[in-house]
Amino acid sequence: MKSFKNHLSLVIALLSILFSLQVFTIVDRAIDAYKENLAQNYSLVVVAQKKIDTKKLQKKFSLISNVSQLSPDSVIKKLNSGIGKKNVELLKVTLPKFYKLQLKYYPSPDELDSLTKSLLKTASIKKVETFSKTHDTTYKLLLLFKTVVTLFSATVIIVTLLLIFKELRIWQFKHNERMSIMGLFGAPVWLRSAVLFRLAIVDALIASALAFGLFMYISSMPWVQEQFSHIGIDIIIFDNFYDSLIMLSVSLVVSILLATFIVLGHKEEV
Repeated sequence: MKSFKNHLSLVIALLSILFSLQVFTIVDRAIDAYKENLAQNYSLVVVAQKKIDTKKLQKKFSLISNVSQLSPDSVIKKLNSGIGKKNVELLKVTLPKFYKLQLKYYPSPDELDSLTKSLLKTASIKKVETFSKTHDTTYKLLLLFKTVVTLFSATVIIVTLLLIFKELRIWQFKHNERMSIMGLFGAPVWLRSAVLFRLAIVDALIASALAFGLFMYISSMPWVQEQFSHIGIDIIIFDNFYDSLIMLSVSLVVSILLATFIVLGHKEEV
């Protein structure tokens, strides 16, 4: 029963690390997908004195994905109060040219500021409307959310690593006498510590399998998919191959490294 409790505590500790990492991965994917969604709906408006070469402008700035000229008809329609046809045509010629610039991804405030300054240096462009207030607020909210999740995940991982280290230390003390006797008979360090490494590897495999099953279940829940669809994004919550491979690798590396530190510490005490 005690052995089962020791295994259970180590498995739960490893599972909490894997859970924190996967939650961070999901949040990161969600933010990236939301940025792509924002980029599709976000655009800059450029005012130019004369017609500009949209292809050249797009080639000059790698951040720009598409440039389209806005029709002045809607502006003229608002101004039109008995204006003659000839005057309307003349007005179309004399009015400044408006262009809508769509971006490849949702930029940071610094990237947006740099793009704006570069555009204003371009010939004939006199004004750039970036809607910076709305943009900066949205970007800062995304950044804040990601920072909070990162700090939370990091805190959970650090505390859990300390708990795992303590648990493996307890197992070392329990087998200390057996390890000392084996050492007297000339057994190498790896053989004396085989039980500790076996515990670490077995529990790492169990924790990875449980994490795989847990996130497979979560990713298949319609409620979870609905929450993402409400904000207009579609992401991979759990990649069966890539994410499970990361989980297994992290679990094994953490367990074996901590077990190695304990064995080295024990060797120094002898």
